[in-house]
This record gives sequence, structure tokens and C-alpha cells, in this order.
Amino acid sequence: MDTSDQVRDGFKNGVVVALSSAPFGILFGAIAVDNGFSLTEAALMSAIVYGGASQLVGIELFGQHVAAWVIVLSVLAVNFRHVLYSAALAPVIGRYPHAERWLAFFLLVDPQFAEAVKRGDAGKPVSFPWYIAMGSIVWCGWVINTIIGAFFGRMIGDPKALGIDVLLPVYFLGLVMGFRKRHNFLPVMLAGGIGSVAAYHIVGSPWHISVGAVLGIAVAAILPPPAIAEPEMEPDVSPLEKEAM
Repeated sequence: MDTSDQVRDGFKNGVVVALSSAPFGILFGAIAVDNGFSLTEAALMSAIVYGGASQLVGIELFGQHVAAWVIVLSVLAVNFRHVLYSAALAPVIGRYPHAERWLAFFLLVDPQFAEAVKRGDAGKPVSFPWYIAMGSIVWCGWVINTIIGAFFGRMIGDPKALGIDVLLPVYFLGLVMGFRKRHNFLPVMLAGGIGSVAAYHIVGSPWHISVGAVLGIAVAAILPPPAIAEPEMEPDVSPLEKEAM
């Protein structure tokens, strides 16, 4: 597969993700305006922070005027999963040149990770041209959708009153179900989900996200790895027998 084909594949993947995540980006823009952000501030936050769920957490805390260190720790708790993403893709991104590597990590959001893993599982190269083509489209879509949400946010009113805030868990559920055919998916998913719900009632939000992630990893580490099929060994056949065959 040449570079143009990889860029084309990345562009297609990026457009699909940008369209599917559009309600999420619009939701963030609306919530940002509802919490006192201007359109420019909301757009800059999406362009620079580019953290999705962590942006929503930060916006909610900004609106409550809590201490800065609380906001930093809360965003860290939500974005802890990105440390795991980086570790999982290190064998791929680690081969990129230094500057490209930093850009790749900046663009490493949830759908980017999911599509990179799926592409690797399918035996296709997770090359930098593919990665940057997809990542740039998703980033642009996120910023544009934030601007749309911020512009029309005052018309929407309170997103929670309309039940629009349910888009976030639905979006992540879709990403999770994309891995349903992977080895040990069900026990790992249940461990993470149950652990996260329990932690939500015990230690509160947003720490339940990190707790659920750690429990899911622990179960994945304990469970046996997938069985590797051994290649079939041909029976020993003498040269004379081969000629007879």
C-alpha cells in the first residue's frame, strides 16, 4: 500500500469519526458557553487541550470556581486512560521520527486509538501518513463542532434538561463495543464497568474512570492470553516416498 492509499484510508476513517462524534463536540461547545466561556475560548480549549471528556470535566469545574489543583487532578484522573493508549501504541508510534512522534501523541484520542488498533489487527500498516491524515480530520471536526455548539448553545439552553448529556456515555459505549470480538472482552469489560460504578459511589467522580481502567487491566493481566495455533507439522517423508507420490 503506497502513501497515497494510506492517506486516503486515513481521510476516510477521519471523516467517519468526525461525523459520528459531531454531537459530542456540539455538546461540549454548548456546555462551555453555558458555563461562561466565549466562543473563542471554547474553540481554543478544543484546539489546544483536545481532550474530549476531560474538557467537559474541566468546564464543569471551572463553572464551580474550585481550586486550580482540583481541576488539574480531576483532568488527570479522566485522561489517565491516555497513558494506557500511549503504552499500547508505543511499538508503533515509537518508530516515528521524534517530531512526528510528539504530534502523534497529541492526536491520540479515543477514536484514534481504537482505529489504530483495529487497523493493526487487520494486518494493515499504522503508518504516519495514515495516522496524521485521520488525526487531522478528527481534530478539525472537533474544533468546528465545538464552534457550532458554542454559537448555537444559547438557543439550546440547558443540555442536561434536554437529555443531550447522554451522548457522551453512548459515544464511549460505541467505541467499547467495537472491541467485542477481542480475546477476554467480556470479563475485562465487566470488571472495568462494575469497578467504575462501585468507585463512583465510593470515591466519586472523576476518579471512578481511573479505578475502572485499572481493574480492567488487572483482569486482563490475570486471565490467560489467547491460544496460539501451532503450525501443522508435515510427516517425515523420505525422498523416495516423495518421488512415489
